[in-house]
Amino acid sequence: MSVITEYDSLLLDLDGTVYEGGRALDHVISAINGSGLPVMYVTNNASRAPEVVATQLRDIGLESAQASDVMTSAQAACQMAAEKIPVGSKVYVLGTDSFRDLAHVAGFEVVASADDHPVAVLHGHNQETGWAQLSEAVLSINAGAQYFASNLDSTLPMERGRHIGNGSMVAAVVHATGVSPLSAGKPGPAMFHAAAKTLKSTRPLAVGDRLDTDIAGGNAAGMDTFQVLTGVSGYYDLVFAIPEERPTYVATSLQDFYSDAASLRPGVQGGFTALIDGSTLVISGGASTATPVEALRTALAVAWSSTQTVTDVRADSPAAATALQSWW
Repeated sequence: MSVITEYDSLLLDLDGTVYEGGRALDHVISAINGSGLPVMYVTNNASRAPEVVATQLRDIGLESAQASDVMTSAQAACQMAAEKIPVGSKVYVLGTDSFRDLAHVAGFEVVASADDHPVAVLHGHNQETGWAQLSEAVLSINAGAQYFASNLDSTLPMERGRHIGNGSMVAAVVHATGVSPLSAGKPGPAMFHAAAKTLKSTRPLAVGDRLDTDIAGGNAAGMDTFQVLTGVSGYYDLVFAIPEERPTYVATSLQDFYSDAASLRPGVQGGFTALIDGSTLVISGGASTATPVEALRTALAVAWSSTQTVTDVRADSPAAATALQSWW
């Protein structure tokens, strides 16, 4: 039975899962359009308004995408702030114009300077953020403003590679103030619960490329999780993953929505075997037609069920050595 038949909705990450730098990743369009399931795009990227994201999705071939199908961490941050401070409060938004618009819609007075005495700072990704904007945030927080972050992703996958993410900018503010923000985005479960509620979904599948946000968040929300190897987290990240960041399924791309569900779970595959020798995970065997991800799922079944800590991986057969060369 294919994965897609076991769920009633898809909660999809965007960067590194659906697209990269605005380009649709391989198999994404056919996989989503052919699923027949309601979809919510749940993204930690707070730099774009839901309407802009929906337009981008339509432009790459996801023609049914609407703003109501998008939930950004900026929306979640405004909701979180509304639970902590009174409506009408002054806030300083360290982010894009769309984030400021969302804060205004949420009932806040958006100010431009720490001199306006904001009671909160809302911090989201903006490619134009620089020293001056960060300094206004620091001055506000040092004067007593509460600190909210849309997300804490350290990097953002783009076509040229991993760029600085919001979490890295947040780290500068934390270093200057000693104050850590409340984060509204993944890996917290709130966005996943809100997305499922919007879709009236009782059995959603959380899909993403990043273990410490997408998968950890879906797991925290009590959902099954589907990891694709098209973005930030790779083969070795999975082997060394802590329990909270281990996905239900390991897939090469969204095309695996249509693969047998059992084949995507960690387990012996492709003629490979694995064992732990000290702190080394040793992979052996392997059929001539075996794939690197089959070696991975075989390795994960052993690594994740062991009480020993794995710090290294070694190949003990030609097929295993070939597979490991593709893990980088």
